[in-house]
Amino acid sequence: MADLFKVSSNPHIRTGTTTSSIMLSVVIALMPAAGFGIYNFGIRALWVILTTIGATVLSEFLFGLYRKKCTITDLSAVVTGLLLALNLPVNIPLWMAALGGVFAMIVVKLLFGGLGQNFMNPALAARCFLLISFPKEMTDFVCDAYTGATPLAALKAGETVNVRNMILGTTSGTIGETSMIAIVIGACFLLLIGVIDLRVPGSYIVSFLVFVMLFGGHGADPAYLSAQLAGGGLMLGAFFMATDYVTRPITVKGQYVFGILLGILTGIFRIFGPGSEGVSYAIILGNLLVPLIEKVTKPVAFGKGGKRK
Repeated sequence: MADLFKVSSNPHIRTGTTTSSIMLSVVIALMPAAGFGIYNFGIRALWVILTTIGATVLSEFLFGLYRKKCTITDLSAVVTGLLLALNLPVNIPLWMAALGGVFAMIVVKLLFGGLGQNFMNPALAARCFLLISFPKEMTDFVCDAYTGATPLAALKAGETVNVRNMILGTTSGTIGETSMIAIVIGACFLLLIGVIDLRVPGSYIVSFLVFVMLFGGHGADPAYLSAQLAGGGLMLGAFFMATDYVTRPITVKGQYVFGILLGILTGIFRIFGPGSEGVSYAIILGNLLVPLIEKVTKPVAFGKGGKRK
């Protein structure tokens, strides 16, 4: 009888969907981007992916032994490691990639209570940590396949870029961000099975485009806008990290506000900042503002919406 009164944390709606099934869907959706990254950059990309996943899974396993609680079966560590790897340059030293995986799991996720308690996306937090700690290695995109600057860096310098190559992915950049087609294929899979919706990524992309048209200095030039969309981590961030259930707002209005905020922040970093990218910092800052967004956009309780006369 006591089992009938077992209390768990909210939400209390019961469905057949589990955390592990959602995480598995995300892993599957990331396979096109990961596969193209390995094809584009070679076997070294696979080693980076395996290193970060190994670091995140091992960190969660060892922490679980200490806490006497096993949580690696939910696959969230695998997703974090894979996302981190896709945000790293192919030539990053493997020990740095492993350090990023440990930071993501221990510092950002597990020390704050584990899955559902982290206040920012672990993979992006680890990427920002590595960017601050090792800026040279994190911005070195020279490899056997490519020797020039990234398309976004060339675009910011006023040079012309090949938009077709950016959409296909045959350019320099991080392992998983180069192919817009591969990322969109995975995103469409998640949209079709209902794991994500278009509220956050849609408002993110649209607000970013509007900001670039207003302040980018090129107006509504299709080539420039296409390059901004296909370049850097915008598509990967919009569909796979900004949609994180834990670090996005839970209110519907809040999700739209969150997406618009990310679009504006990314536009500010790209257009007015010293660097050519800005997705990671935009999402991290947006994560920090989620509690405020939820407070402002919280629906009025039924029966409390009217004013007293």
